[in-house]
Amino acid sequence: MNKRYPDAKSALKGLLKDGQTLAVGGFGLCGIPEQLIDAVAESGTHDLTVISNNAGVDGIGLGKLLANRQVRRMIASYVGENEEFERQLLSGELDVELTPQGTLAEKLRAGGAGIPAFYTRTGVGTPVADGKETREFGGQCYLLEHALVADVSLVKAWKADEAGNLVFRKTARNFNPMIATAGRTTVVEVEELVPTGALDPDQIHTPGIFVQRVIVNPTPSRHIEKRTTRSA
Repeated sequence: MNKRYPDAKSALKGLLKDGQTLAVGGFGLCGIPEQLIDAVAESGTHDLTVISNNAGVDGIGLGKLLANRQVRRMIASYVGENEEFERQLLSGELDVELTPQGTLAEKLRAGGAGIPAFYTRTGVGTPVADGKETREFGGQCYLLEHALVADVSLVKAWKADEAGNLVFRKTARNFNPMIATAGRTTVVEVEELVPTGALDPDQIHTPGIFVQRVIVNPTPSRHIEKRTTRSA
């Protein structure tokens, strides 16, 4: 099966629909599938629910979808770097479900593993617990958290082979592995594509069975959210 597509637009053709759920990898601007996000922005798809650790920054990454008013709901952990996100949240234009970072990662991992829900102590006694089922284990109260599954997952990896096996590099191995498994269809943006069999099986982070489409972006941007310098 040929999983390589020539560009982001063709890789997303036939997948995007209004009102669907997208899961997007990355942590800040590290490890974001920038070309795939740009293709979603250009598609005009709207009323999206987006699952991501954060919402990018103004004009970069998911910030482009917010600026286009394509996102109806965000399920995220940290959103403090995006002024447009803040404006839409405070004005009531955007529905936001803030989720503790570890809980968000586990909700995605559970979705990819076919586990419908799990219990966690994180969030007990806080607004995170509002409306959620609780249960006591060993004298401690736990919240029931439901797994997350996306219609389409957009992932950034360092390297892939033609079968879609993925290797992530350094801190770009953040939310990407969980998001890769939690999508009904997973599209991956990689810096290098090698022949099947060229990767050491022990170094593969995500098996190709979870990946349906791959594009190559050999020169991704190296955005820095906040550049801090000092005089010599």
